[in-house]
Amino acid sequence: MTTSTHLKLPFILPAQAGKHVTHNEAIAALDTLAQLAVLDRDLAAPPASPAEGDRYIVAAGPTGAWAGKAGQIAAWDGAAWLFHAPEPGWIAYLVDESGIVVWTGTAWQPTVGLDGKVPRLGINAAADDTNRLAVDSEAVLFTNASAGVQVKLNKHSSGDTASLLYQTSFSGRAELGTAGDDNLHIKVSPDGSAWTEALVVDTSGKVGIGTASPAVKLDVDGPIRCKPYTVAGVPAASAGAGQMIFVSNEAGGATLAFSDGTNWRRVADRAVVS
Repeated sequence: MTTSTHLKLPFILPAQAGKHVTHNEAIAALDTLAQLAVLDRDLAAPPASPAEGDRYIVAAGPTGAWAGKAGQIAAWDGAAWLFHAPEPGWIAYLVDESGIVVWTGTAWQPTVGLDGKVPRLGINAAADDTNRLAVDSEAVLFTNASAGVQVKLNKHSSGDTASLLYQTSFSGRAELGTAGDDNLHIKVSPDGSAWTEALVVDTSGKVGIGTASPAVKLDVDGPIRCKPYTVAGVPAASAGAGQMIFVSNEAGGATLAFSDGTNWRRVADRAVVS
């Protein structure tokens, strides 16, 4: 065996000439791999002007002098790039992310950083720079700590979007949130491309159906439909004054009716429905 098992440090062999060369190579490799701190793990090509001793984790799809070295440690010795294939359990500190990653045997996986932060977290799923938290599960539970519980979506400014997007096969079908302003929007889509704004609640509490700018408490851009009742089947008027219904067989003809708290009255002439 000419190298050590884990760090692949070269051994000085019996009667070897130039022992200092082998020794220096081992010291250089040890200097690279012990207390491993890499400057970046997202580069697929070497930086233009590396400093001696700079170390990187080679990103996927590498090119140039790093071609074919994805996942390996690349170290600049002042003249050339030297590469070290990681072993399962190797740990590296990411200088640019202030985080720690560990080699699993197939990938560098993040662990909790020194500040308690994890740059990406995948739970049964692969997280990325867009979806920094990814969960593949049939359900997600947020429970309380002996009181209430809130889920917060905090956007940077009013013109940004904070919303829940409901998808079918990763194509949007419904969206609920503050999209592009501070009003609450509910939008729907049949295909993920064409969207219809179904309802808006502005910051003063006005509700718009079919309109993005409600002018009164309930502003409907289009016809509305009340449930039809027969005279014999109207609900109790005493349930609340101001209710509206449609009476289909009133003596004077089908009519809208409202409750005064005691009786149902025709909208047209306020006569009691009969």
